[in-house]
Amino acid sequence: MLRHLYIKNYALIDLLDIDFPQGFSVITGETGAGKSIVLGAIGLLLGNRADSKSIKPGEKKCVIEAHFDISKFNLDAFFTENDIDNDPSDCIIRREVNASGKSRAFINDTPASLQMLRQLGERLVDIHSQHQNLLLQKEDFQLDVVDIIAGDDKERNAYAKAFNDYKKADKELKELREQIASAKQNEDFLRFQFTELDNARLSDGLQEELEQESAALTHSEDIKSGLFHADNLLNGDTNGIVEATGTAAEALHSIEKVYPKVSELASRLDSAKIELEDIASDVSADAADIDFDPTRLDTINAKLDTIYSLEQKHHVKTVEELISIRDDIEKQLEGIDDSDTQTAELEQRVAETEKESRKKAEKLTVLRKKAAAKVEKDMKSRLEALGMPNVRFEVKVDKKELSADGADKVQFLFSANKSMTLRPVSEVASGGEIARVMLSLKAMISGAVNLPTIIFDEIDTGVSGAIASKMAQVMRQMAASGRQVISITHLPQIAAMGTAHYKVEKRETESGTTSVMRQLSNEERVTEIASMLSGDNITDAALQNARVLLGED
Repeated sequence: MLRHLYIKNYALIDLLDIDFPQGFSVITGETGAGKSIVLGAIGLLLGNRADSKSIKPGEKKCVIEAHFDISKFNLDAFFTENDIDNDPSDCIIRREVNASGKSRAFINDTPASLQMLRQLGERLVDIHSQHQNLLLQKEDFQLDVVDIIAGDDKERNAYAKAFNDYKKADKELKELREQIASAKQNEDFLRFQFTELDNARLSDGLQEELEQESAALTHSEDIKSGLFHADNLLNGDTNGIVEATGTAAEALHSIEKVYPKVSELASRLDSAKIELEDIASDVSADAADIDFDPTRLDTINAKLDTIYSLEQKHHVKTVEELISIRDDIEKQLEGIDDSDTQTAELEQRVAETEKESRKKAEKLTVLRKKAAAKVEKDMKSRLEALGMPNVRFEVKVDKKELSADGADKVQFLFSANKSMTLRPVSEVASGGEIARVMLSLKAMISGAVNLPTIIFDEIDTGVSGAIASKMAQVMRQMAASGRQVISITHLPQIAAMGTAHYKVEKRETESGTTSVMRQLSNEERVTEIASMLSGDNITDAALQNARVLLGED
């Protein structure tokens, strides 16, 4: 439950530092006094988006911090999953917003994302504002109510997984059919392209090899002349380098006995002669092999022209890229050739996953219909207690196409009078009737969901008198069952039922208008409720009526 709330420099609030007890608390105040500001601040702690305009003018940042006692609500898993220290008796959520609009959030002094705030917040506080009455127009809300009462989380999660598998398979089948249809439209062109690329007999490094050979054949005469010249210098009959090197080595060997110093030089010349002989042999061989072959040159240039043409056609620069394109086209053609098999396999998978989804959807339907009967009985009882003796409330469960939440369409039908035909609750219920329906739903749901704190923001709109007292009793009963209930109200009958009473009011200060909130003493409560009964002119009768409402008389 919410134990303590601290707000600084938020909107019209300079500083709010206040405790909340367990049980049923009420908040009153004139319209525009700042009650919505307090809710807005709590909303930031629950992960709502921040706005720099929320900061009190002239201040650099605002801070909102709340302390919760969650010791009875088994939320350990959240803290373990997010690696956050956990003191169940004092869970602290803090949000800071600076003038630039940037915000920081903390859970137990550990930095937290807005998603983490939302995940934790939805398990700590439920704020019911007037716009939530519009939820009665939404089918998914009505379905969620039935699911909560059914307690079918396990079955709904199992269905969601099966449905996801079905939709995934169905998507893959549609994409495959589109790919096949597109490929078949281009099949002749694809086969032409593949044949053209395949006939080119492409291989890695082919272009470089052909270009080198083409260059060699084109300049064969220059190459041959250079090789013959080098061969003549190396192996010439007179003064050939190889023979001269050998002669020089022999000269040194002839004097090495009388002049040992030349032994090393002679050995080096021997080695040089061996290397030169090897080089001379290769030069001679290359010179013999080189021959101008115009036919071979034409063949190579024709092959290169084919490669260059294919590269230009496919907008690439290398043979490796052409090979990749060829292989991709081959796969497309294989896919076309094998399309019937692939399609049949996917069609079978779609059928199997759809069958499994329908099987699990049927289990959900059984549970939902049982829960629907329970909701009907519970809501009729609650609404009768709220001054609607002839009420009829029906939960209609119809079949629909498989969707993310199952195969059931849930609709709440309502009639406040015996003579009125049952129709969707959002179409026929008055403002006061909607308020009682929503309060009854919240009370019923709260019994099934372990939620620490529920805040009602003027849920009493459209009711008064005895009905308001009965609604207050419902809220008080909800609080008595182990949760904290806070009601923002304009009705004295509800305000009088609170075990703690807070008032929000505006004050004019030297720095401007500010909103303050404080807990009222017993005597202040009498005055506040009397004011709610009679307005600014508080009469003795109003004070007496206030004491009666508070049970003091």
